[in-house]
Amino acid sequence: MKNQYPIQIYPSILSGDFGRLSDEAKRIEAAGADAIHIDIMDGHFVPNLTLGPKAVAAINRSVNLFLDVHVMIYHPFDYVEAFVSAGADRITFHFEATEDVEETIHFIRKCGVKAGLAFRPETSFSMAVKYLTQCDLILFMTVSPGFGGQKFMPDILEKVRLAREYCDRNQIRQGGVVAKDGLRPDLLPPFDIQVDGGVNALTAKACIDAGANVLVSGDFLFQQPNLSSGIQLLRAP
Repeated sequence: MKNQYPIQIYPSILSGDFGRLSDEAKRIEAAGADAIHIDIMDGHFVPNLTLGPKAVAAINRSVNLFLDVHVMIYHPFDYVEAFVSAGADRITFHFEATEDVEETIHFIRKCGVKAGLAFRPETSFSMAVKYLTQCDLILFMTVSPGFGGQKFMPDILEKVRLAREYCDRNQIRQGGVVAKDGLRPDLLPPFDIQVDGGVNALTAKACIDAGANVLVSGDFLFQQPNLSSGIQLLRAP
């Protein structure tokens, strides 16, 4: 499949220097990234602890970039307002972390920010279909969530292909809008399909060819001598 959509690159600040969080955020912004991806982990849903609302607020004060907050926590509904107040522009939570998926999506949107829905590698694509018209983004984890630096799982590319094909076939565009009643699908932005985990110059091309248009990359980008060049390398691999 030839990906016809503009590619967005979101550096994951999880791979940055936590002792210089503000400086790292500014460096990401100066390098030309489309957004900053912020991983929130509770030590229960995934076996790691990372940042919280105060860190998001500090990043928000430092830059004007879109803040893509990925919460890997149980009971995400309970934390929506805290992250919205901290400056999140989109909150992406896990399908597997709550029984109130639709309610959480609707509450996030009601709070005035975008809502994303993430899926662990072992979760079937069939679980995602009903939400494609309800949320703003679908995230397919291409590693087991919890730690950076893991090996990319190529099997997940089939889920990306299925999602893009389903959205194109049913004319589902950005924000879950269905292009009907006179709306031209070619004039509406594409539905956002994000991948996260093990994204580098080689795997980025595979993800883009499968239909992903939002790439999260951590270790690969932060190991580059020049962050801006790394972003451009992922944008057009």
